[in-house]
Amino acid sequence: MTKKFYVTTPIYYPNDIPHVGHAYTTIVADAIARWNKKQGKEVFFLTGTDEHGKKIAEAAEKAGKTPKKFVDDLIPKFKDAWKKLNINYSRFIRTTDRNHEKIVQEMLQKSFDKGDIYLGEYEGFYCIGCEAYYTEKDLQDGCCPLHKKKVQILKEKTYFFKLSKYQKRLLEFYQKNPEFILPKNKRTEIINRIKEGLRDVSISRTSFDWGVKVPFDKKHISYVWFDALFNYYSATREKGKEKFWPADLHIMAKDIFWFHAVYWPAFLMSVGLSLPKSLFIHGYWTFDKEKISKSVGKVINVEELIRLTSNPDSVRYFLCRATAFGEDGDFSEKALVDRHNGELANKLGNLVSRTAGLIEKIDVIKCESKLLKNLNEKKIEKFMESYELDKALNEIFAFVDVCNEYVQNKKPWATKDGKVLYEVKESILKIADLLWAFIPESSEKIKKQFSAKKIKKGEILFEKIEFDNKKIENDKINKSEKPEGIMTMSAPRAYPEKSSEKISTEGTVNYSEWEKLDLRVAQIKKVEDIEGADKLYKLELDVGKEIGKRIICAGIKEYYKKDELKGKKIIYFSNLAPRKMRGIESQGMLLAASSKGKTVLIKPKSNADAGLRVVFEK
Repeated sequence: MTKKFYVTTPIYYPNDIPHVGHAYTTIVADAIARWNKKQGKEVFFLTGTDEHGKKIAEAAEKAGKTPKKFVDDLIPKFKDAWKKLNINYSRFIRTTDRNHEKIVQEMLQKSFDKGDIYLGEYEGFYCIGCEAYYTEKDLQDGCCPLHKKKVQILKEKTYFFKLSKYQKRLLEFYQKNPEFILPKNKRTEIINRIKEGLRDVSISRTSFDWGVKVPFDKKHISYVWFDALFNYYSATREKGKEKFWPADLHIMAKDIFWFHAVYWPAFLMSVGLSLPKSLFIHGYWTFDKEKISKSVGKVINVEELIRLTSNPDSVRYFLCRATAFGEDGDFSEKALVDRHNGELANKLGNLVSRTAGLIEKIDVIKCESKLLKNLNEKKIEKFMESYELDKALNEIFAFVDVCNEYVQNKKPWATKDGKVLYEVKESILKIADLLWAFIPESSEKIKKQFSAKKIKKGEILFEKIEFDNKKIENDKINKSEKPEGIMTMSAPRAYPEKSSEKISTEGTVNYSEWEKLDLRVAQIKKVEDIEGADKLYKLELDVGKEIGKRIICAGIKEYYKKDELKGKKIIYFSNLAPRKMRGIESQGMLLAASSKGKTVLIKPKSNADAGLRVVFEK
């Protein structure tokens, strides 16, 4: 019997277009869903939108629309964003879906009939942004601790859910099911808060009418959390989906952690439903150490995020790799581009392109792959099972490094050793297989380029190869896919804003073009040979804090030995458009002078710091 796996994101408020915070949660959920699909499980991946509540009603009024029209107009923006990021969800649920509203009413009635819901009056400090009440001690200078805005004092008749009744049962449940709240430190936090005591929670409103009608009192609408949380269950009430309940994994940011870890299991206990296996709470992404949020003016939406690289896989990889899942992360354009250049382009892209180029020229011979024995696949699987995505990626790229080093040491371009190329080819296919959850588009391109036997949309299948020491027939690289096209970004803005105008190095450069050049002092940190290149070195440069590390290819091999270059300070053209040379993306040029067959590097003063800008005096 095929195992099932059910993973969810929170349902997002569609009061504006999705931003990087939404993208992070959804990309991680997609990566975990894809990984489990690759493990042979039947996967159900749910995302969607939370469309009721006062916040939506007020945003709609401000826009001059009805609430339904307002959310209907925004939903395509969410779906389009997920399409651009290659999010392969199973269902996009909306809390305005008729079947969901019906199930919410069923659950309200069940809990009411059990005696867990009663009518009362509530007065307290209310934040519209959170759709939640706060105690006075929770406030910061009279403001919501999250949104930094003044709260309202509300007093109204409301139905309460007897949350206090479930204090003991919740603590017992956490004790018996330690995997329910992840990471473990969040479990301790919840337990300590619950031990202080639980208050009954308001679950209805009468001050506005945009929501699900309470079945036993039509003057009230359901409070957003009772409505919203049941989306995870209502999505499985469709025919054929019943088998997926309970959920295996709910993923959310820590601002809605309390509602999922306390309200949600208590609601489920009340109506007699099984509880989810795990909640995973991740941190915030920040700009300047502040939470990314429209309400506090710190936001980058998905459209802007994708425009930074024109490559959704770069965004997916960065967000999964840059920080441990569960911890806070700080976003910057430079960090995204550096991660792409340093790992996807220079490590993986270089391995793919150089191997592809060699297989075009040298016959590949089947053999037993000793190289693959360096890959610890079980360790990667263990990291993925514990949702340590960054560690899994680190392990995969450690193997990429092993493969690059193997090619460099074996020198198949010189030895014409087809067995080495077979080992590397098989390793690349395995790497693409492991990375499919994270960078699906690039992985599928690699598979296609290396003539994978079967490819279907949304999944990758292979035929096992028997080792027989025979040449592979018709197993050349797919020439329709250019090697350098796999891991490039269309327009990487890898340079400081004040020198963001890129200057072409093709053809004649006139003086007006020279005036635009951004010349910087750089120090050569590493010098490497490039296979098959008689004149080129691959140089790694330190261009100071503002620009960082850069890779260039320089035709100075016949004039300088490696040890003469390492540590040397040079003048670097920092804002030239990148060019592909021998499968390597060269990010600029160095300044040299030639005369009578001799070339020398133009050197700055020895005390000039890396990154210092060079200016021309008239």
